[in-house]
Amino acid sequence: MSIDPRTVPAVALNDGTSIPQIGFGTWQVAPNDAEAATGEAFAVGYRHVDTAAVYANEAEVGLAIAGSGLQREDLYVTTKLWNPDHGFDEAMRAFDRSMGKLGIEQLDLYLIHWQCVQHGKYLDTWRAMIDLRDSGRVRSIGVSNFKEPALREIIDATGVVPVLNQVELHPWLPQTELRAIHAELGIATESWSPLASGQLINDPVLAGVAAKHGKSTAQVMIRWHLQLGLIVLPKSVTPSRIADNIDVFDFALDVDDMAAIASLESGRRTGPDPDEYLELGWG
Repeated sequence: MSIDPRTVPAVALNDGTSIPQIGFGTWQVAPNDAEAATGEAFAVGYRHVDTAAVYANEAEVGLAIAGSGLQREDLYVTTKLWNPDHGFDEAMRAFDRSMGKLGIEQLDLYLIHWQCVQHGKYLDTWRAMIDLRDSGRVRSIGVSNFKEPALREIIDATGVVPVLNQVELHPWLPQTELRAIHAELGIATESWSPLASGQLINDPVLAGVAAKHGKSTAQVMIRWHLQLGLIVLPKSVTPSRIADNIDVFDFALDVDDMAAIASLESGRRTGPDPDEYLELGWG
């Protein structure tokens, strides 16, 4: 089963570009699985792939891109700068390493992976991202796991607003306050761990909504992200689930469904708080 990629809506970004609203996430996809899984995603209709330096699978994602038979302009590719590479010169070198692994000439979106407030280098890193964009090596630049103070600091200091902020977001953690700040600033919201790392798959509330629509709980959660206007990055290495995760355009959640899912909010995270996080190992 595959879908027509044109079925997937595009979200307009503040720099005049746009991004497919569903992307294939590769966090925790092992390098030996990444080429095949990404290739499968392309085969069933994904045209947006998200990787990162720390995922250790950029080269394999690059092989999938090269072997896809698709035109480069038909794919949207994101990667991210890892924590030890904060700083202007360090970021420039990190970008070159990532591009060498991906094997592409221009990147669609480059993100600062974590704000790393304790390092105090994210502003210099953001200036490097701006330089990369202005030189044409990257089409769009954004951030990941940033909170309001760091967001406002980089914007106030440079006048450049990130196109998006990729953050942990799922029914337990809908990030309502941060999403309001994003809306104020013109920043799109992108969801990582959109299924709460699988921990919500068997939730009875979601199971009830899924039964009503004849869909899986994963499909219900992905549809919830879409209807909130979020960009969503489901991940799987199982071909049937890769296909199911993008097969979410033949149903819609109603007001009662959205209210039921809203009742799950608890503030629970599956990953670390960005203000506290500095260690290796989290993507």
